[in-house]
Amino acid sequence: MTLHSFPKSTSDRLTSHPLSAPISDILSKALAGIEISQAEGECLFRASAAEFPAIAYVADTLRQRANGDQVGFVVNRNINFTNVCYMGCKFCGFAKRTEDPEAEWLEPAQIVARSQEAWTRGATEVCIQGGLHPKMSGTYYREIVLAIKKALPDMHIHAFSPFEIWYGASKTKQSYEDFLQDLKDCGLGSMPGTAAEILDTDIRQQLTRNKLSTEKWVEIIKAAHTVGIPTTATIMYGHIDGPEHWAAHLTLLRDIQKDTGGFTELVPLSFVHSESPLFTDNPDKVRPGPTDLEVRKMHAVARIILNGWIDNIQVSWTKLGAEFASDLLNCGVNDLGGTLMNESISRSAGADHGQEITAFEMCQVIQDARKTPIQRNTVYDVLNDFSEGLPKKQAPLVARVNSSLLYFLDESEPALTKVVGGVE
Repeated sequence: MTLHSFPKSTSDRLTSHPLSAPISDILSKALAGIEISQAEGECLFRASAAEFPAIAYVADTLRQRANGDQVGFVVNRNINFTNVCYMGCKFCGFAKRTEDPEAEWLEPAQIVARSQEAWTRGATEVCIQGGLHPKMSGTYYREIVLAIKKALPDMHIHAFSPFEIWYGASKTKQSYEDFLQDLKDCGLGSMPGTAAEILDTDIRQQLTRNKLSTEKWVEIIKAAHTVGIPTTATIMYGHIDGPEHWAAHLTLLRDIQKDTGGFTELVPLSFVHSESPLFTDNPDKVRPGPTDLEVRKMHAVARIILNGWIDNIQVSWTKLGAEFASDLLNCGVNDLGGTLMNESISRSAGADHGQEITAFEMCQVIQDARKTPIQRNTVYDVLNDFSEGLPKKQAPLVARVNSSLLYFLDESEPALTKVVGGVE
């Protein structure tokens, strides 16, 4: 298929502004199922706003081929067991020092209690991450997993970023593979592929002083895949990066997937600037997050670059809000991620969203984009198909401090826990 043979229903949208020859050729290749190069991906990222409708159309066509019109979500709870961290990542507004009044530390029993509450509310997954607390033992990660599995053997544990694996392996003096194999044996089901930020040495030097290098991130991700732990993949963009970095990052992820097959999805993460030291300390040098067009391009171009290798493209509603997330379901996205009871990392950086979208509301957001909502598990097995009816209404676990949801629960259904200022 070439751009000249697009369905007539989209012809006005695609021909109202002419496409440059390079963009036309790249999109024609993508439609024909031919892999595009890093340079071609960068070219798509640099396309004009007038050319974006064609990019979005191609991305959405590839989505439909891979996923049909089903859009998934997982019912889960985020548990950040500590916000104490001394790594000093400049983009992070989450980390606290031990002496800070807002410093938090959860014992295994508290983590289990929150997991049990999530299970009672229908969660199939707990997503667990924390800061790199200087006094935490390297064995604490396995203690968390063992405690949850003892109480909730059927709960899927999606936990610990590559940075946390680096930290735990260093503290226990184990290889990454041995450390990860032990966590898997304890019950770890999958890992978030966070801490990727931008997989570029110069950028990482500015963001994290290269404490977890690109090479180390890749090594840990590959080690997880080697021992049979699937992971997500992420990119955090819109700060001191640009199209050349985005295209290189995505093609690197594609190369890893060709080697291991261990990625379940890509989750683009927009830089949230308002409370991030990276921006607040350098407002003249750091961008305040990506533009709306860049967000749309990221999800659409990711679909095109990763086509056939990573076919689940997830939108982070905690970064963008439900309305924008719904819009992106027509730009190549096929997943809304988790319901995320108690998400706090995005809100710590200044995001207005992140206080749980219930399953009922997830379905409404998906239906608003004229797609079929499904509830999946962490590794994309379908658990419930809601094409014939919506799940039961449920009050959110926590009250929303500032929500931009398209749909709201009845005011007569109060939240279970009051949140003040975004802190439980």
